Amino acid sequence: MGFCTIFWLSTSTHLRAEQQFVDVVESVTESTVAIALDAPYKYASPRVLGTGFIVDDGSYAITNYHVVSEQLDPKYVENYVVLSGEGTIVKKVKAEIIKIDLKHDLALLKLDSILTPVALSSKNMLRPGTDIAFTGFPIGAILGIYPATHRGYISAITPDAIPAMNSQQLNLKMMQRLDSVSLIYQLDAIAYPGNSGSPMYDPKSGEVVGVINKVLVKDTKESALSSPTGISYAIPVKFVIKLLKSHSGKD
Repeated sequence: MGFCTIFWLSTSTHLRAEQQFVDVVESVTESTVAIALDAPYKYASPRVLGTGFIVDDGSYAITNYHVVSEQLDPKYVENYVVLSGEGTIVKKVKAEIIKIDLKHDLALLKLDSILTPVALSSKNMLRPGTDIAFTGFPIGAILGIYPATHRGYISAITPDAIPAMNSQQLNLKMMQRLDSVSLIYQLDAIAYPGNSGSPMYDPKSGEVVGVINKVLVKDTKESALSSPTGISYAIPVKFVIKLLKSHSGKD
């Protein structure tokens, strides 16, 4: 086999893989929604809080609990909503929190309308070095409903504890917490405020393998925008599946 033939085959394979990823991103984006607070008396338009994704039969969404932890004011008409679409062509769907998993920072929302669900991976835990991608609405409160996709890889499996900048910050309370925490993914990938709740997925199949839930910040919250560390974290999808089963009574 000549050099030209080998080069052509290599280029053709690369182009097919890139097109496959483009198709996967398009499919996952259809199931990715912005999570927002709809409070007409306070805001002219829904205030974007984070990201979520559609699961099960299309009438449920998953996001981080911290995204929807704000108490709704009973004196006003306030609701959590999901925003599906892009730019100004957005469908607003009312969402109700029906189940939470505080330990794993997850919330299950029931929707008033049916949207397109994403597929969840059946794999237990992925190994470090595995390629991943995630789609969400980074800085959604500023940029608006324009989904962005980032790629990276799993760099480590680590306990779900606040990362210490040095060993002196590992006090007794933190050490005790390490004994009872779950293992989560540490990523070599840049996530931003607004990416919380984003589906993390297999770039080849589009199956969701985790949920972005936090980033390592060096100094202040603002530094996550100006000088991101490139270290993010994600909750394994097995905890999403467990939450869904718990709600349906199958757990």
